[in-house]
Amino acid sequence: MPYNFRKFDPHQLLLLPPNLDDWLPQQHLARFLADVVSNLDLKPLLRRYRPSGQGGAAFSPEMMLRVLLYAYCVGVPSSRKIAQALIDDVAFRWLAAGNRPDFRTIATFRRQHLKCLKPLFLQVLLLCKQAGLVKVGIVALDGTKVAANAALDRNRTWEKLTAKEQALLAEVESMLKRAESTDRDEDARFGDDSGDGLPKVSTAHERLALIRRAKAELEAQAREAAREQEDALKEREREEKESGKSKRGRKPKPVSAEVEAEAKANLTDPESRIMKTRKGYVQGYNAQATVSEDQIIVACDVVQDCNDFAQLKPMVELAEANLYEIGEEPGKLLADAGYCSENNLEYMARPGAPDPYVAVKKDHKQRGDDESAPRGRMPKNLTQRQRMERKLRTKAGKALYKLRGQIVEAVFGQIKDCRKLTRFLLRGLDKVKGEFELWSLTHNLLKLYRHGATSG
Repeated sequence: MPYNFRKFDPHQLLLLPPNLDDWLPQQHLARFLADVVSNLDLKPLLRRYRPSGQGGAAFSPEMMLRVLLYAYCVGVPSSRKIAQALIDDVAFRWLAAGNRPDFRTIATFRRQHLKCLKPLFLQVLLLCKQAGLVKVGIVALDGTKVAANAALDRNRTWEKLTAKEQALLAEVESMLKRAESTDRDEDARFGDDSGDGLPKVSTAHERLALIRRAKAELEAQAREAAREQEDALKEREREEKESGKSKRGRKPKPVSAEVEAEAKANLTDPESRIMKTRKGYVQGYNAQATVSEDQIIVACDVVQDCNDFAQLKPMVELAEANLYEIGEEPGKLLADAGYCSENNLEYMARPGAPDPYVAVKKDHKQRGDDESAPRGRMPKNLTQRQRMERKLRTKAGKALYKLRGQIVEAVFGQIKDCRKLTRFLLRGLDKVKGEFELWSLTHNLLKLYRHGATSG
């Protein structure tokens, strides 16, 4: 008895040409992204193109943006993998309408248009608001460390960089002297005929440029540290003058703007930093996000600081500015102990600021605090930290702070674990900022897509 299989003929010709529109279900993410992009204001992307139409034809920026957004949504940020997906993957082929830009074209488009992402981020944020997703009665702020496109073992101390710089300078000088000597000998032997005696020094020059860039970054860090220490000394003097008393503790020593011999910089990406994580040390950046109750990212940034102390004020200001653009303002702000300092709490005590709930100690200690809730009026002589600690011990304070993890930490989990943001692809702080904004923008798009799928 013969087997009963459905017909399978790889060489069967089609009677009608295939229609790309029949390849995807109507509710597919690719169709949703195509509809969103077609309704965005893409003027910022068009500024890099000649309106005269002269020159070689370029790929449509709308098509390139569709492909790029979809790639980040499904966790495929590599330009080489995107180029391959434009051949292998039905959704990518549908979005590109059969176009196949190579990986260099994709990488160049992303790099050139990173600065255009800010207005696109705000447009998508407005779409989320119109869908009822931007509930800003409560927003949560947190940071996460992301590896840079650089290895830890590419760090070098100032001392070693200087020694290597001197060695390379000597090597370049020696090569140029040999070249001059060879030129003289060949001129004597061959007259005006060309010779091949000139050694190549481009590689040495490139290595020298990397070292000097790393040294310049260390010098900039030293100047910034000296400036911050000087500001801290002036602030201490001002407080002592106002109170008429000397502050307790050791007085900070002035910091020299000279680079310490053991200061380190990375040769691959000098703007990245050595960051401590729960899994050890990485060469990376500190990514920041302010997130609404519905897990919509309302503000994002990337910084070089290894801790979060200095990030509360700029992130609150950025969130307020973005929400102002869409007619909203934050009500309550939740943040962990990494953002707690007397200066930060004083800043949040200003009129019109979001009502802060900032942990004064590590979360496990905060949750394990069995002290009873305070009663009666708050004493007037408490410091800002003491006021915040008392506030978080109340029943309402404990209930609100518990929401922090499920609001903002869940977002980092979705981006890093589900969509595989394990390492930035670009190098340099400005480019990494744009790349993280692309991750954040596509996170909001996915939330908007799933909201429409569930509500529809």
